[in-house]
Amino acid sequence: MPSGSSSSHHRHGSKHGMASGLMSFFGGARRAVAGDPSGSGGSSKRSGGGGLFPQTTPDVDGEACTRDCDSCTVKYPRHFKVEESHALYGRVKPWSTHVLVATSKSDWSRKVEDERGSVMEAFDSASKPSNGKLMLSASNMPTPSNTTDYSEPTTVLVLPAFTIVSNVTPGAVPTLISKYISRAPTTGDPLASISLPATLPAHRPGAREMVARACPHRALVLLCSHRTRDARCGQSAPLIRKELERHLRPLGLDRDLDDERPGGVGIYFVNHVGGHKYSANMLIYRRPNAFGIDDVDRGSLAQGEELKIKDPVAQKAAPVEGEGEGDGEGNEDLQAEIEDVGAGQCIWLARVRPEDCENLVRYTILQGRVVKRDSQLRGGFDRSKGLASW
Repeated sequence: MPSGSSSSHHRHGSKHGMASGLMSFFGGARRAVAGDPSGSGGSSKRSGGGGLFPQTTPDVDGEACTRDCDSCTVKYPRHFKVEESHALYGRVKPWSTHVLVATSKSDWSRKVEDERGSVMEAFDSASKPSNGKLMLSASNMPTPSNTTDYSEPTTVLVLPAFTIVSNVTPGAVPTLISKYISRAPTTGDPLASISLPATLPAHRPGAREMVARACPHRALVLLCSHRTRDARCGQSAPLIRKELERHLRPLGLDRDLDDERPGGVGIYFVNHVGGHKYSANMLIYRRPNAFGIDDVDRGSLAQGEELKIKDPVAQKAAPVEGEGEGDGEGNEDLQAEIEDVGAGQCIWLARVRPEDCENLVRYTILQGRVVKRDSQLRGGFDRSKGLASW
């Protein structure tokens, strides 16, 4: 490994130690956010979330935040019913990292780990990452070959690192976990730049090395489309995507599955995330101040004044000192690193309907604010605040 990579690995170890201390420091605040200062996990914990993500109000955000979209032409099927009475907040299980596997399809076996010969199956049998719980999702991201053939190398998206790793095969998964995912930032880490290797060695002679790069998007929206688990997920995901894209398009932020222009919002289908009776489930990962307007209060804008979305900052791989020299330990392939802070937030919503999409784009995707906190917010994290819903 080059000298720069070795020192960055040391910094990363220190970073996790610092993260542990900071998260311990923030523990009382997190419990207060959840409405449970004792940390006992009582029923009051299930109705909070106010300090984690700001709630829209008419005075701050304008009257539009109180109204559903009235121009929406997309409707759920007549008999589409979901559970409406349960409290949602604080009931999602903690996760540290999240990996999306490109499969070029939007439905899978009931358990994606049962997809024979797949990268998901390999993750199920591999050793776990050293930096906490991994959430694994199959996704409809296109494979490099644009086929569903699991014998071909595929691509994975690592979160909250916001990085894409290509040339991933089942046999390469242990290397991916030990040399990349275990070094990646987690949902509990402070929001700070971390260096990750831009290449990973081939797991066997003749195999291609894995190559990592920054995800070009400013935000990602994940929708459960797992029809095999619940028909409602298969019905809702395409309709919600269509309506989100309708509102993103005039802003120049819509992105097709294989559209890698810098900026914009990627929308992907994933397998079961839990709680299909609360369909549609939506996870929104955002870079810090993703579009430069998190601190803008729409209610203070003059009549007719347009909100200006700032141009995205492109992420790039940066060569490190000593590139190409190796470290004498067989890590010569780790020759460059990607400097990035990754996602600052993930906002997990449920019971999303097409008429919610206009305000989801306007307030949640663009500004990190929650419109229907009491009825839709399931949980999430904010690394800049050191807070999470668990």
